[in-house]
Amino acid sequence: MNQNIKQQKFSDVNLSDPFFSTLKNDYPKFENWFNSHPDRNAYVLYDDTRNIQGFLHLKNESGIINDIRPKINAPKILKVATFKVVAHGTKMGEQFIKVIMDNAINQSADLCYVTIFPKHQNLIKLVQSFGFEEYGEKGDTLNPEKVYVKDMRKITGDINKDYPLINKNGTRKYLLSIYPQYHSVMFPDSILTTENKDIITDISHTNSIHKIYVCSMSQVDVLKYGDVIVLYRTSDQNRSAEYSSVATSICVVEEVKQQYEFSSFNDFFSYASQYSVFDRQDLAYWYGRGGCKTIKMTYNVALSKRIVRHDLIETIRMDRDAYWGFIPITNQQFEDIISYGKVNPKIFI
Repeated sequence: MNQNIKQQKFSDVNLSDPFFSTLKNDYPKFENWFNSHPDRNAYVLYDDTRNIQGFLHLKNESGIINDIRPKINAPKILKVATFKVVAHGTKMGEQFIKVIMDNAINQSADLCYVTIFPKHQNLIKLVQSFGFEEYGEKGDTLNPEKVYVKDMRKITGDINKDYPLINKNGTRKYLLSIYPQYHSVMFPDSILTTENKDIITDISHTNSIHKIYVCSMSQVDVLKYGDVIVLYRTSDQNRSAEYSSVATSICVVEEVKQQYEFSSFNDFFSYASQYSVFDRQDLAYWYGRGGCKTIKMTYNVALSKRIVRHDLIETIRMDRDAYWGFIPITNQQFEDIISYGKVNPKIFI
């Protein structure tokens, strides 16, 4: 979870913060409800001046949910009870979506749902982009909230709407290396215990579920929509790769673009800078070299246990002599990585 998001009890959150004014207006009983549950937990995002910029409260439910039209019925349900983000161009909403999905996977939820007033179009657009479908209504029939439901038991074939679920059957798998200076800023849940957590900040390439990596390896030309990538953080300078290079994360490829597909550097920069850690100078360098590629992918899950190069070779049986910038992974090797890396199997359909 992004280091800017803190998990706190309601009693430790300042309800007088201006952030809550719209929630109080939308829900007249919000303040009474909030104060009557001091021990409930929330995920809270603060800016540098301790003003609240995001708030998320989740609730576990089960069985028949009667206050929704039509009713919902499932053994395990995760309700997004309160969700608001102040939009400020850093894609923090996606990081909160990741928190929701991480909770759903860890709790083996069958369904997730959220209720939103129709006027909050940006929030509706965000949840729909990650697979929440309009289902019904809740509340006053004259001014109802819309109900959006995500089924965690199925995949549609749309990578974004299926997120974080991964289809591992019939998909190709690869290991992709990434340099340390880019790795943990782009993939904050995969930061190593030895790294400085202060590098995680409220910026687009850190917060977003989508990531864009730029490289010049010709081998990545084979990547297609739906291919699965195991990220491999290369070793720090002056350290042996055997025990400092590690597999850390699993992503799914959305698209790969060649440099010639961009009409100009500005076109390339406009595309790559949305979700990339590379700044304008970095991107100008890659573009100037020629033959660069952009790999756009979703950041689905961090391995609970990182796997060092030694174990990838000795236990997972990967080829020591192969080029580790980009290397195919067999289905069995991928299964072993999932097991050895202690990835929750619920993420795979």
